[in-house]
Amino acid sequence: MKPRRDFLFALLALPLCAAAQPSFDHSYAAWDTLLSKHVRLIENGKGRPIASQVDYKALAKERAELTSYLQSLSAVTPAQYAGWSKQQQYAFLANAYNAFTIEKVLMRYPNLKSIRDFGTVLGNPWKDRFFSLLGKPQHLDGIEHEVMRAPGVFDDPRVHVAVNCASVGCPMLGNRAFTPDKLDVQLDELFVRFMSDRSRNRYNAQTKTAELSRIFDWYGKDFEKGHKSFSSVNDVIAKYVEQLADSPDDRAQLRSDKVPIRFLEYDWSLNDVR
Repeated sequence: MKPRRDFLFALLALPLCAAAQPSFDHSYAAWDTLLSKHVRLIENGKGRPIASQVDYKALAKERAELTSYLQSLSAVTPAQYAGWSKQQQYAFLANAYNAFTIEKVLMRYPNLKSIRDFGTVLGNPWKDRFFSLLGKPQHLDGIEHEVMRAPGVFDDPRVHVAVNCASVGCPMLGNRAFTPDKLDVQLDELFVRFMSDRSRNRYNAQTKTAELSRIFDWYGKDFEKGHKSFSSVNDVIAKYVEQLADSPDDRAQLRSDKVPIRFLEYDWSLNDVR
């Protein structure tokens, strides 16, 4: 009878074990509060945000709140993550990337002018395993390139507006956390804002050239994976002609699919409040 009694005890204990596992806040309230307080939006003169700056000095004063949030991310187990929807997984990874990037900057702030000041070989900020995620030491490249950009995982080129590299040349860091229920809308909005920023993407009427962010050069293949929004960089141009050019003639030229592309230099300066 004893083995049966032990078996029944184990069955009764299962709900208690499940209840003991901490729930995860998919609203990202703590991270959302930090972003809304310390990310300043920059408008294009028409009332539309197209870029942002981070108040790292003010964020440094709330390091304890940031640390607590980062610990909540590191506490998520692989089993928890595996049980989430794709939207929940994507929001988790994008928020984690951005939060740990800010943590990396604060490790040396204010004594740096660019995240690349950590080094591009030794001390490389994207390859340094300075945090733990999903049960193992992890680096920023691991989140972006080994998971979010991995074939067959998300296959969503909007990852390039979701993750922020703490640089002026990067698509803006939004002032709200990603949430699973609003994810598609948030990603689309960030892409519109990125393409609306003429310092990063524009049409040069004098040279009749589309001048685009270097991101489209580095990661052009990501826009050819059959995502619902694009199937090539030219598709991106055609979709956002209204953001890239003002005159009807210039927009028609962009839609013609015959416009040469020139990639702009990337500005690695820290996206700090100036």
